[in-house]
Amino acid sequence: MEPTRDYPLFGGAFSATLPPGAIDISDLRPIPDNQEVFCHRVTDQSLIVELLELQAHVLGEAAARYHFEDVGEVQEARAVQVEAVQPILLENLALRDCCEEAWVLSGKQQVAKDVTLHQALLRLRQYQTDLLLTFNQPPPDNRSSLGLDNVSLPPWSLGDFEQLVTSLTLHDPNIFGPQ
Repeated sequence: MEPTRDYPLFGGAFSATLPPGAIDISDLRPIPDNQEVFCHRVTDQSLIVELLELQAHVLGEAAARYHFEDVGEVQEARAVQVEAVQPILLENLALRDCCEEAWVLSGKQQVAKDVTLHQALLRLRQYQTDLLLTFNQPPPDNRSSLGLDNVSLPPWSLGDFEQLVTSLTLHDPNIFGPQ
């Protein structure tokens, strides 16, 4: 099964390449307007793309940590642990023309179960926006709550997440309001 190329996000204002077997959660339940959420058909893996207000008070690597810790707080995580934070080379991004800095963070959060999170933070200062992409990777023994265990589909990889991040393309800057 091939990845879904140029999948429209936020009403077509963005597009990205989604990994094979991605299910758009908005087809199943309401999702906030600033989010796009996808889940794997078989595993409990998920991908989230969020448009957030730029957190101008934190810079560089600290901004990636800020958003990771904020997600942990919202999820009421009992523990959060950052394992690595690295810059993303802007030339690798489809958004390189409007992204001033980009970071990738890997870490663990202890919620109902230990979950490994990979996050990419793309800072779009000209639009006063932090674009946060999250890859949730629960322990591999968890099966989907959708009950589709009979579908043979490999789990998503970090390469799938990287393809999502690097392929994310802006088509309509009006999504950010008047500039």
